Amino acid sequence: MEKVRLLVVDDDPPIAELVATVARYEGWEAAIAHSGTEALERAAAFRPDIVVLDLMLPDVDGFGVLDRLRDAGSMVPVVFLTARDGVADRVAGLTRGGDDYLVKPFAVEELMARLRTVLRRSAAPEPPRQPPVLRVADLTLDEVTREARRGGGRLTLTPTEYEVLRHLMHRSPAVVTKAQLLDHVWEYGFGGRSNVVELVVSRLRRKLDESAPGDGPLIHTVRGFGYVVREAGR
Repeated sequence: MEKVRLLVVDDDPPIAELVATVARYEGWEAAIAHSGTEALERAAAFRPDIVVLDLMLPDVDGFGVLDRLRDAGSMVPVVFLTARDGVADRVAGLTRGGDDYLVKPFAVEELMARLRTVLRRSAAPEPPRQPPVLRVADLTLDEVTREARRGGGRLTLTPTEYEVLRHLMHRSPAVVTKAQLLDHVWEYGFGGRSNVVELVVSRLRRKLDESAPGDGPLIHTVRGFGYVVREAGR
């Protein structure tokens, strides 16, 4: 079994070294970068399985690093680790393609738990016993290739977006509550903050709608209950 490759990006050397050292004790490989430019160079050479990313870097900030990774076609999972605890920063981190957001000061045990959870979401699943392709209207999701398509076009999804969509499609046409999504996708206590679900669902809804603008929405909000994937008008 190959070792997990973790890239830690933080301009505070003691924090970066702490996270990398704990990861190595877990049996992972770990590389460190102290700036945005170095992070992008390391990501290209090291090809990490997951990234811990600070927002406040001396050149390109964490959001800029994430944007450049995504623009280059990398869907590597990213967990933000930062002292910036404002709601606007959390929203930006999750809506721009981050998979989780942890505020400093932090417990390294919690960070590792979150990293393991994100990695489980991004891992290729075992071949299912049932037919692997889920379908709702013109939306398909292949559980073997992890490929989602709508309107003939392929959707680019983060691991978190994929798991949310997969769970909604498995339950369709039943309504899925925010609490059920938190339990199924995130797997650990999220402090009761269901806004992370709202952010990911909003981002996912936008991607689905933009892929087939004339076909109507597929993710619907059922006020007071949760979300459901179904064809518009049904």
